[in-house]
Amino acid sequence: MNIIIIGEGKVGFALTEQLSNEGHDIVVIDNRQAALRNSADMQDVRTLQGNGATADVLLDAGVEKADLVIAVTGTDEMNVMCCMMAKRLGARHTIARVRNPEYAKQMYLINDMLGLSMSVNPESSAAREISRLIRFPSATKIDTFVRGRVEIIELPINKDCPMVNLSLYEIYRKWQIKVLVCAVERENAVYIPNGAFVLRAGDRINLTGTAENISNFLKALGMLTKRGRDVMLVGGSRIAYYLAGYLENAGMSVKIIEQDEKRCMDLAERLPKTQLILGDGTDQEVLEEEGLEDADAFVALTGIDEENIILSMYAKKRGAKKVIAKVDRLSFLEVLGEGTGIESVISPKAIATAQIVRYVRAMEQSVGSSMESLSSIVGGKAEAIEFRIGKNAKFTGVPLKQLRLKENLLIAAVVRRDVPIIPNGDTTMEAGDSVIVVTTLKKLHSIEDIFLVGV
Repeated sequence: MNIIIIGEGKVGFALTEQLSNEGHDIVVIDNRQAALRNSADMQDVRTLQGNGATADVLLDAGVEKADLVIAVTGTDEMNVMCCMMAKRLGARHTIARVRNPEYAKQMYLINDMLGLSMSVNPESSAAREISRLIRFPSATKIDTFVRGRVEIIELPINKDCPMVNLSLYEIYRKWQIKVLVCAVERENAVYIPNGAFVLRAGDRINLTGTAENISNFLKALGMLTKRGRDVMLVGGSRIAYYLAGYLENAGMSVKIIEQDEKRCMDLAERLPKTQLILGDGTDQEVLEEEGLEDADAFVALTGIDEENIILSMYAKKRGAKKVIAKVDRLSFLEVLGEGTGIESVISPKAIATAQIVRYVRAMEQSVGSSMESLSSIVGGKAEAIEFRIGKNAKFTGVPLKQLRLKENLLIAAVVRRDVPIIPNGDTTMEAGDSVIVVTTLKKLHSIEDIFLVGV
């Protein structure tokens, strides 16, 4: 597809890299030559210096032939203006990043009035993911599929876990709960396991099932911990605002430490049930005075990655039960392994990028793809993809054990008439089913791409 990306900041660069690698024709527009040079040097894309909200620049970029225009500049108003102009000049679809909380409650009106195909709010999406993790403390990451009917959660396996040194077949036979281990990370390698795979201490597993079955399984293992009630946030960012709202609605007690007085007062007005503390959240004495040791969950949300990492390590050392850090630079993920105490890392940039890439892949349904959604798992080393089975699919009714699937790929769940099924060799795929595929392979655009040969 022909795609124009306006704004080559963190999200813009990540989108350029991802979509270019997937074979799309990309034009990048930015006012800053240095940002464009970075993309041109590293990716096979065309760059154009200028204002992406002006007709001349958009026409030079070929907007009239664009399948999609994505505006991710630093300001919401600029992004909306870019999309309005692009749509008027002939672009088929437009996506704008809109982050201001004042716009969030009326985005459905803005999308409709301005003809936006999609709007993305990275901070709101990150806050929603953090709130799920706080409500399910054992997990380090949670993804939902088929309108919430199936979940994939990431769990660390410590030496005391009863699954250690057992094969997956032995685990399923012993506990007989309908869940499936669909991916395992071990020493930076990712495995799509079969029944003979043996778990070890230090592994991170991705577990598929319904929320109820996953909860029952973890309870049987003694891994179902009490959800957080008292939550401490450091940094009064947009994410903190959205997150506090979600947690308030869930009946949790929330405390935000923010050192900017004006921001602190503004949040206090907007979040009447949240306790606002004016102070330096990076100061150990402030954290201790505000009850860090008693916190069920601690979330570091300052604007500096290094601060968030150090704060989270300190919070874990001082007794916080669940620790989450916001990190924008994904390269830091490599140093956040076992021993740091940071169970969960959230990247708004990665979340926004994944949402847009998911939309782009869904657009390709017009050429035969049946993809419904896509999520990166295992730190981006694997993907969980939801496909919808069409009525003309040739493989329907055939047991999975008779189908020749590619390696490094697993069918993790089938949802039929809203009923989730954890598949076995006798399970079939039928027209209308939603099928969740977990794989380390890239560029799976259609359910047909999972087969070794045509069926």
